[in-house]
Amino acid sequence: MHKKIRFIDLFCGIGGFRYALESIAWQRKINAQCVFSSDIDSECRKSYQANFNETPYSDITKINEKDIPDHDILLAGFPCQPFSILGQRKGFEDTRGTLFFDIARILHEKRPAAFVLENVKTLERHNGGKTLGRILQTLSDMNYYTDYRVLNALDFGLPQKRERIWIAGINGNGPIHWPKGGVPMTPLSEILEKDVPEKFYASEHIKRKRYSVKKPTNEPTIWHENKAGHISVYPFSCALRAGASYNYLLVNGERRLTPREMLRLQGFPERFQLVCNDAQTRKQAGNSLPVKVAEAVIDCVFDAMGWGAGAIYGRREDQIQMRLFEGKKKYEAAKTKKC
Repeated sequence: MHKKIRFIDLFCGIGGFRYALESIAWQRKINAQCVFSSDIDSECRKSYQANFNETPYSDITKINEKDIPDHDILLAGFPCQPFSILGQRKGFEDTRGTLFFDIARILHEKRPAAFVLENVKTLERHNGGKTLGRILQTLSDMNYYTDYRVLNALDFGLPQKRERIWIAGINGNGPIHWPKGGVPMTPLSEILEKDVPEKFYASEHIKRKRYSVKKPTNEPTIWHENKAGHISVYPFSCALRAGASYNYLLVNGERRLTPREMLRLQGFPERFQLVCNDAQTRKQAGNSLPVKVAEAVIDCVFDAMGWGAGAIYGRREDQIQMRLFEGKKKYEAAKTKKC
């Protein structure tokens, strides 16, 4: 039984993966130690330093894999840049020119026992599935049992429809039993702040535009405007996006989300310190990953590796109390619509 887990946090952002792993390790009574982190964004490094008391390295492409400390598990929410170079079936070399290559070269050199990767849902279908196939084949060629799932943050207690692909691997034989979700959704009333500064309220013009097509709701809702101008109203948020319009998500059709609310929607703990301006924090939250989903995936990887004192999230009905969140039937159809 492992008592200490060393991990590295690549493309670490503001530390969503780290919060998730440290939470699961603590629940399993394992000492977790981050031995290396990196992110090219200086504002993210500022937030990471404030919250973890260490400054990540910058450009991972300029760091020799031999200089990376030995570790047990690699975490990487690698950027969703185009993968046009993949698909030529040239093996390990096929990944050059993409940031996935930096993950692959570190795995190839350091041989950690496990890894967990996260990316956008569309990676599954990119280039007719050939891109994902090339990634999985590269990992398999290094003798990692590798599997993936597309998981929705709504199914893991967060009031945000955020679908992401998770790729997990272990050095040896599988399987990895993936989490099923079914966790009750935290209501928006527990996420939203009570006293919100006036600067977050939309203009009267924008509010009138929203109210001309939708009526205010009794319960807290988030109003989403898509690129075509269609307004949808849900008791949860559509996916946060780093580069989206400031007004594409409005609480009750009248105000924008605050930075703290965005972090709560991603599952960050209240102790997370806000050290960057609103625009940077909004970008960081939009680029981050849902911490609760990462916890569930990491928990299953730990279980597959036999690390710690048993599954936290569990895989059987008797391991976790499953109940539907209030109003789920009413809004179940909304989960399948495009946000």
